Amino acid sequence: MLEALRNVFRLQDVRRRLLITLGILVIIRLMSHVPLPNVDSEAMKQVFDQNQLLGLFDLFSGAMSRFSVMALGVYPYITAQIIMQLLTPLIPALDALSKEGEAGRNKLNQYYYYATIPLAALQAYTQAQLLAGSQGVISQWGFREYFWPTFSTVLTLTAGTMLAVWLGELINEMGIGQGLSIIIFGNIVAQIPFRVGSLLVNDITGLLFFILITVITVFVIVVVQEGQRRIPVQYGKRVLAMRGNRLRIAGGQSTHIPLRVNTAGMIPLIFASSILLFPGIVAQFFVNSETAWVASLSEMLVKVSNGQSNWYYFFYFWMVVGFTYFYTDVIFQQQNMPESLQRQGGFIPGIRPGRRTADYLNGVLRRITLVGAFFLGGVAILPWLVKLTGLTQSSGQMLITSSGLLIVVGVVRDTMKQLEAQLLMRHYEGFIRR
Repeated sequence: MLEALRNVFRLQDVRRRLLITLGILVIIRLMSHVPLPNVDSEAMKQVFDQNQLLGLFDLFSGAMSRFSVMALGVYPYITAQIIMQLLTPLIPALDALSKEGEAGRNKLNQYYYYATIPLAALQAYTQAQLLAGSQGVISQWGFREYFWPTFSTVLTLTAGTMLAVWLGELINEMGIGQGLSIIIFGNIVAQIPFRVGSLLVNDITGLLFFILITVITVFVIVVVQEGQRRIPVQYGKRVLAMRGNRLRIAGGQSTHIPLRVNTAGMIPLIFASSILLFPGIVAQFFVNSETAWVASLSEMLVKVSNGQSNWYYFFYFWMVVGFTYFYTDVIFQQQNMPESLQRQGGFIPGIRPGRRTADYLNGVLRRITLVGAFFLGGVAILPWLVKLTGLTQSSGQMLITSSGLLIVVGVVRDTMKQLEAQLLMRHYEGFIRR
């Protein structure tokens, strides 16, 4: 493995790509420490200590806890992608674009960027409004009293998101790995030294316990993420042309369709946490209501949305399971695999092409997705399960959150595969195996 890594740095093109990627990550980390005006950092820290859901946003940006110019990170762009993917099969024009090859994908990417700007502005205003409602976090806020400070804050946060997305595209073009994933990966890894230091000072036993939990979780994630059901596919022989008295025949190969146990990735976690956050956002406006039952219900919803109640984890688990099935089904339907097989002359042995093939593939996918759905649900509530053990004094705060581990493992796997491909192109075989 060490020899293979040395081979990577011997290749000028690969070395240049790695240095560009590292340089962009350094730029993003530096900008994440550029603060916005009128923000009380001490009050901000207290709010984050009391609200576990804000840690999810900090996971993607690595700067939300400081409320810097990069506070939103690439989260609005990810949200825009998810929304557009869900709308594609429902809107004929988008569905037609998705089938037009490279040109159609480029047009859809433009729509992603257009949708990101209003989503980023809306998220910037909403989150700043919530923080302004907390005692002393943001001063000079509100379009009515402080128009220009409020407008400049929303504009700066939106610009920070678009800059992060552009830097991610630079990584795609000139660096190594998938740009947005690499950025999120860098934000997650940057938080590890602080958490390790905190545990070393306050809870050494907890540090050892979390290291053990992290190793076990990574092992399970790798096993599940690599898990797949291979459906055999046979392609019929076809006569392409006559050459004199001889026929030119093609086809007849055997291959397989890999159906992954976890097709949805961590998208269900984002869906579920966002929906659970929404009732708390609305309820905060009614906490001080003069009507007793309205104030009581609002306070309960705020606690559930903030993760301060065990009911939050109950709803979180089952919503993740439900969204895993939903998103997997949407993605699989967009691939239109049965029609593609029939068009290319392929068939599953023992299954008639067309409707029977679609029913068979859907049935297999839904059975194996059960494992992936419960796996994601377990990953989502893992910090709560750790807290229930009572074996640590750190309130379930892991070295890396379970959602973060999903991203870290996935990014490392994808990046290693890209490096392996770069080496194989230059005859350095066995990058992963050494």
